[in-house]
Amino acid sequence: MPQVLDVHAVRAWCALALEALGRDREEIDAINVYPVADGDTGTNLYLTVESAVQAVEAVFAGLEPAPPALPDVVRAMAHGALIGARGNSGTILAQLLRGMSQVLAGDAGGEGDHSESADGDSLRRALRRAAESAREAVAHPVEGTVLTVAAAAADAADGPSADCGDVARAAYDGARAALDATPGQLAVLGRAGVVDAGGRGLVAVLGALTEALSGDPVAPAAGRGVHHAHVAADQPLECADGEGPAFEVIYLLEADDQAVARLRTRLDGLGDSLVVVGGDGLWNVHVHVDDAGAAVEAGVEAGRPYRIRITHFAVGDAHMTHPTKGSAPTGEPAQRAIVAVVPGEGLAGLYSEAGATVVPERPGEAPGSGELVEAIRRAHAREVVLLPNDAELRHTAAAAAEQARTEGVRVALIPTRSAVQGIAALAVHEKERRFDEDVVAMTSAAGATRYAELAVAERQSWTMAGICQAGDFLGLIDGDVAVIGEEVTRTARTTLDRMLAAGGEMVTLVLGDDVPDEVAEQLERHVRETYLAVDTVVYRGGRNSALMLIGVE
Repeated sequence: MPQVLDVHAVRAWCALALEALGRDREEIDAINVYPVADGDTGTNLYLTVESAVQAVEAVFAGLEPAPPALPDVVRAMAHGALIGARGNSGTILAQLLRGMSQVLAGDAGGEGDHSESADGDSLRRALRRAAESAREAVAHPVEGTVLTVAAAAADAADGPSADCGDVARAAYDGARAALDATPGQLAVLGRAGVVDAGGRGLVAVLGALTEALSGDPVAPAAGRGVHHAHVAADQPLECADGEGPAFEVIYLLEADDQAVARLRTRLDGLGDSLVVVGGDGLWNVHVHVDDAGAAVEAGVEAGRPYRIRITHFAVGDAHMTHPTKGSAPTGEPAQRAIVAVVPGEGLAGLYSEAGATVVPERPGEAPGSGELVEAIRRAHAREVVLLPNDAELRHTAAAAAEQARTEGVRVALIPTRSAVQGIAALAVHEKERRFDEDVVAMTSAAGATRYAELAVAERQSWTMAGICQAGDFLGLIDGDVAVIGEEVTRTARTTLDRMLAAGGEMVTLVLGDDVPDEVAEQLERHVRETYLAVDTVVYRGGRNSALMLIGVE
């Protein structure tokens, strides 16, 4: 029976692509010489796919236990890549995924259908549309780049097989062959003895697609030139010829098609490496310019630019949330800093008062590793303790810590799974201690803190505590549903009793905006009257915080 591309294969593809790029990121960064030798292509591709993975997982989580439809999953993949695209290659990859999704979701001029899976012919047309749309998005396409590799993959996939596994394998093999030929197509690659970094990343993504469909790992692609042995791994690579523009400018843009057409013309006159991807009112704009302000102003004239990121090629990143506000830290770095992901404005204030650099966690939008790396840079310290405060952010935080270490920052990741564990860690933090001793003390305090969260059930479902109905209050202890109740105070009290049954000295309550003060008063009184020598401290989580967080130390 021919292999098809269904929602589970797309989900596996995204996860395997992220794993492959994480594994190959440093190698891809090391061979990045075109269009600018800034050594971040692998990282940018990783962050782009990471955003796509988060969007796909959100679709699955929102419909569990039922699986989502294929059009919804591939559109989410493309949208996630679009809003998270980084750098020249990441932006092009986002357009490649968008082109594929248009066919697989049936959005490309009647192509495709809305069935539960795609066959080999649909996958072939998706790869072709991907290559064509990516080339259309680049103002001045250059051969020997990721565009060439994408076109070769689509050409190689052209055949009679109805099996998606066969199509993916052919595309992967064609991409690898095209990648090996890139040093002979682009002079700067030939002189450096390397293949195109963006093309190398695309080969990794296509290899992940092949593995997702066949179940068999593919042979890794080599990153160096035709003979794969021209340059030692730690030898500096030759930069592209000439003095290029000073800044890379990237932003998301809400604008109509006509305004974007005018924007392309204006940005093309300001600089080079222009890539504008997207559609349906949302675009990702990437350009290299000398006048970063003019590039942003052009976006303002076209529509509403946001998530603006400006990088100065000469001195490294100048991370800005607005072109006229904030810049890369200057001066002597501090010895030690804390970076923490925090849900809720009230808790953010609490963490900031304790000296932490805060990364806000917005409902339904977990921060990516790039955002954590930026926060570590903003903390501007030689040593950083990273508190993710969420079990789901463990891998994201690990990727951010690894990236920061390559930039010379000593980073310790404490695997806090809740903001109340982070509070416990902050309470024992002493910057005068040796770094290792401070990390051990903070880790011990966090690990000794049991955590719980009160939430409202969105639908009927099975839990470890029984069947809950939509609207029920749930007490989740250490991530598992332990209590189901119909009233918030009683549910919180029962959850507290379960936690304190194993002992404790301190209770921390973090209340969301919808929880009245009387609830905290009743819980404080219950602890005081029932558990001798147990203290209670109450904080307001503020907007965007959970209904209630509970910590027991």
